[in-house]
Order: sequence, then structure tokens, then C-alpha cells
Amino acid sequence: MPGDDGSHRALMTEALQALQVKRLVLALHDPSFPSDPQEEIGRGSPYTAGGQRFLKFAASLGFNAIQLGPQGELSSDNPSPYDGALFARSTLSIALAPLTEPGRWGQLLSPEALAEAVAAREGGDPGAPRAGGAEAGGSAASAGSARGSVPPATPRGRRPERARHGVAWAAQQRALRSAWATFKAARAAASPHPTIAALAARLTAFRRHQAGWLTRDALYDPLCARHGNGHFLHWPESIDRRLFAPDRGEEVACLARVRELSAEHAEWVEEHAFRQLIAHEQHAALREVTGALGLRLYGDLQIGMPPRDHWAYNALLMRAYRMGAPPSRTNPLGQPWGYPVLDPDQLRGAAGGFFRARIEKALEAYDGLRVDHPHGLVDPWVYLDEAPDPGEAVRAGARLFSSPRLPDHPALSRFALAAPFQLDRSLPRHADAWVTSLSPTQVDQYALLVDSLVSAARARGREKADLAFEVLSTLPLPVRASLERHGLGRFRVTQKANLRDPLDVYRSEHAVAADWMMVSTHDTPSLWQVLDRWRTEGALEAQAAYLAERLAPQEDQVASLARAFSRDPMLLARAKFADLFASGAAHVSIFFADLFGMKEPYNQPGTVSDANWSLRVPPDYQRHYTLHASRGAALDLPRVLAMALRARGGAMREDRAALADKLMALPAAPPAGV
Repeated sequence: MPGDDGSHRALMTEALQALQVKRLVLALHDPSFPSDPQEEIGRGSPYTAGGQRFLKFAASLGFNAIQLGPQGELSSDNPSPYDGALFARSTLSIALAPLTEPGRWGQLLSPEALAEAVAAREGGDPGAPRAGGAEAGGSAASAGSARGSVPPATPRGRRPERARHGVAWAAQQRALRSAWATFKAARAAASPHPTIAALAARLTAFRRHQAGWLTRDALYDPLCARHGNGHFLHWPESIDRRLFAPDRGEEVACLARVRELSAEHAEWVEEHAFRQLIAHEQHAALREVTGALGLRLYGDLQIGMPPRDHWAYNALLMRAYRMGAPPSRTNPLGQPWGYPVLDPDQLRGAAGGFFRARIEKALEAYDGLRVDHPHGLVDPWVYLDEAPDPGEAVRAGARLFSSPRLPDHPALSRFALAAPFQLDRSLPRHADAWVTSLSPTQVDQYALLVDSLVSAARARGREKADLAFEVLSTLPLPVRASLERHGLGRFRVTQKANLRDPLDVYRSEHAVAADWMMVSTHDTPSLWQVLDRWRTEGALEAQAAYLAERLAPQEDQVASLARAFSRDPMLLARAKFADLFASGAAHVSIFFADLFGMKEPYNQPGTVSDANWSLRVPPDYQRHYTLHASRGAALDLPRVLAMALRARGGAMREDRAALADKLMALPAAPPAGV
């Protein structure tokens, strides 16, 4: 029947193929997923039943990929996924309901414990930290970057569309402690149940397979509790700060201290591994779900490193410099992220091996990867760590590998890959044209980590469409050359396009097949917010004229289409989305707030707010979407694709017009329950 799930998705797929769009990605982070009432702890997860039902809904709309955010372990007071752990998965995303069932997990959690966790979302005591346990790292956000802002405690009375990080975190810790206690007691029985015995065997194998990072990660939490701070740089001076990066002569003492701590906290080390096993196995189960739905799953290879990994891998990092963002059109003052930087002297040795280990673990977990701030892999913007004013320091920073003979950064000269004659010193150091030319050998050197990533991806059967490099407004020559050698594109965030500048990089006419098109990201307002701003600023007519030029089926229809767009902001929004699909790029990404017509921001970079990282899919998302899309106040994919097809008729005009007519007859979504 027209509009049922099968015909709806088939037509959407046919339209994407006609438009040569290979990936249609829905982007949302773990906390934003909806949950069923009986599993709602105040935060979402793709591992819950409600989260996976939402994935089925996304597939039914025509999406063929899901972009998650970073999924690393978080602390109690910093919900930013970009400050999460690099190897340890977020145990906050563990779905508790499956732990109450007798199957794979042997009913480790009682129904009463799950009900208690669900009830806690309404408020109450968030729970006290337990010395030596998971909560010990709760203040790790004390050194949170400007990029991942740290919110204050979550107040009561939140709307259900907002995640409540602190409440959910405390409830999850109590539930996981209960599950561990149940497992430990069941394993100690004279004749353990076969399910428990199998789980114990899997735990042993997991600890052996993941030993390279697991013990280091586990020891950080009890040391945070011991020293009363979540960041090791704020601990009292002792070898605990340098356990894995000993000063000369401390090697034996540090090794002995690691053994001492491992013995002292042996139970927590095993409990930590137990939690990580659950998180990893639930993620593996998610891969089966998304595969069956025809959804490719993208992870996010964040550029930043949280305190726990900074501590664990400090021996591989530069000591005097940190990574930030230089001044740009989006952030004219720059951003002092405070992220550690891999030691250039070790990139072909231990630091390069560390990066490859990250890549391999990520490629094992996901079908594709969003590569966060790839400039940090090629030529990071660095600034002096101990400068009294980080803001001033980042503005006075420099490119790590493109700074020969700078009087204020003499230490960087030895790392320079670009020669002095290859720089345009009349420009600011952060300018795209600062480096004017490079030899093939120099490009090989700049592209070392990008080459490593692409090589690992190809070895696992990935293709270019499985790698999305987050290049925004700035694209210095070293970064451009590193990506072009692999045929990789950039992001074009069309809401940012300067319509007065025909060369602006965000304008859709500059897109090529390798690019990734999007109206919004997790760091921008949604299109629906921007529409209100354009209306207030009197910018709707300029947008309408631009989009009419891009989308009119015939030249003589441009003026009338521009008038229609300028009179109807909802039609203008449809055109803004259609422009993505008509651009010629093979990849389109939709942030979930745009899909649902939401006007609230997900994250406002550089700000401290309890609203950051908390926006969620509406709990009644199918009804919400159907209602808003029918009014033009949400992304109506069938009509968006129809508009894009008519704009790109070309030699197949009749076939595309017929397909557009079929799309126009579809509802925005298949009927609920189909």
C-alpha cells in the first residue's frame, strides 16, 4: 500500500540513488535517544529498547546511516562527549533492562533495582561518591575545555526532552554496583549457573584482550578519590601523577606502585572490567541491530584527550604545549581547549602506535568514523601550556609543523616540515594560505596520521564514504593536501554560507561528490532557530533568491520560486534541505533537531550551561514528527527529495519528474506500527 514501510523506504532509496547520494545520515548522541518509560533513567542510549525502536523509525524514514557522538566513559559532572575516555566505553549508556532478564546476563539486576533507577529521574539524592569506585573520577571536569563546557548540577523539574546527566549518572552507578554484587555472589557459588559461568569466562577473556588500556583506566578512579581531585595535575606532588610517565630514575618505583595499587584495588579493577564488558557487548549487539535495519553506524574519533587518558599516556605527549582552535570566522577569539598533543618525536614510534590502537578499536566498533577536527592530526594549532591567560596564549599560538623561526615559539622550529620560504608571513599564522607550497615528500610527512587512519580503514574493507572529516571554515594547505591524496572531502554547513561572497566555502554550488552536506551540526543552532533569526534580520529574501537559483527546474521559474520561498518560511526551510541533496555531494547529514523541527540548541560552544548536551528526541517522536512534518515545520523528506529531483532533472528529467510525483504522494513517515 502507498506509504507503508516497504514502498516508502524503497522510494526514498530510489530517490537517493537518482540524486547520487550514497549516505543519508541521522546524527544524534547517546543522551538524546528516547527511552521506554520502564527504562527511563533521565538519559537516553542506543542500547535500550526505546533507543532501538527509534533506530527502526529512522530507517523507515529513509536514513541509511546513524552518526553517534563519542561514546567514551564520562565523569559525574561533565556530560560533554568530547571529554569522554578514548578507550573505556561510557557505562552510563548501558541499558539496565536487559540485565534484569535471565538470558545472556543471568538476571544480574532485580526488577526492583531497575524501578529504583527509573524513579530517581524525578529527583532526589544524586548519591554520594564511593571512595575507590567509579564515582571517584567525578570531578574530572574541573579541567574541562571550552569546547566541552561543564554544566552545574542538574536542577529538578526538567522537561522530559532534556537529559539529566547527574541524576542518571548516580542512578546508573547504584544499579551497576548491584549487578556486580549479584554476579560476584553467583560466581562464588559451589556450582555456578551455566549463564554465570559463561559470563565469568567472557570477563576473563575480555580482561586479557583489553589489558593494554583496561588496568590503567581502572586505577585512575581510586587515585582521584585518594587525592581528592578528578584531574591528576591537581593532585599533590608524588609519583602517582607520573605512574606511566616516570621521570628518569623513577621507573622501578612507578612499576612497583602500579603493582601495589592493582593489588590494593583488585576488586574495583575487576568490577571496572565487568562494567566495560557489559558496555562492549551491548555495543556489539547494537551493531547487529543496525546491520539488520540497513543502517551503517558511524562513531566519532574525537581530537581531545580527557584527564584520565592524559595521565595514562602522558609519556607520549608534549609537555610545554596544548592544542586549541585558532581564531576563525566562527570563533574570532580562538578556543583554548587545553587538549594534550602527541609528541612529534614519537609519531613514528610509541605515539603512532597509540594512535593506531585507537583507530583499530574504533574501526572494530563502527562501520564508519567522523574524524573530529582533522587539523589536529595534520598540523595542530598549539599554544604554551603555562601561559597566565589561555585566551591570549591561543591567539598567539602557532601551527605545530609549520612554524620555523618564530621568535615567540623557538621550540617549534625543530618540528617544522614547511621551510621558511614556503610561508607567507604577511598573513596571520592561522590563515589558510600561511603555507604556500609543499613538495610530495612534505605532504607525506604532514599526512602521517591521516594515512595511518585511511590505511587501517581500507584494511578492514571500509570505503571513502565511511570516513567523514570535520573540516569546517578553515582548510590550510597541509590539511587540504593530506585529504586530497585520498579523495576525501570537507563539511559544508549551509546555514553558515555568506550569500554576499560567491567564493564562500559553505555555499552548496562549491560541493563535490566527496563532501558532506548539512544545514546544522551539534554545535550550531537548528535550521528552525536560524529561520527565526533570518526573519528578524530581514534575510529571508536573500535566502529565497539564492535557493531559487539553485532549485528552480527552469530558468524562467526562478523569480516566481523566489517569491514563493520568501512568502513561506516553511517552504524556504524545505528548499534549504533540498539544496543539500541537489548539491552533487554524495553524503548528507541531518542533525536530529532539524529532523523534528526543534528550536532548542543541543550545544552552544564556549558556554557553560546545564542545557548543553541535554536535548533529546521527543518521547512521542512519531506523533510529534508526523504532526510537525505535515505542517512543514519539520524535515519532510519525501517532499524535500522531490524538490531536489526536479532541480536536477537533466537528461533524465522525465524519469525524475515521475519519481518526484510518487514522492509527493507519500506521507512524511510510514504509518505507526508498520
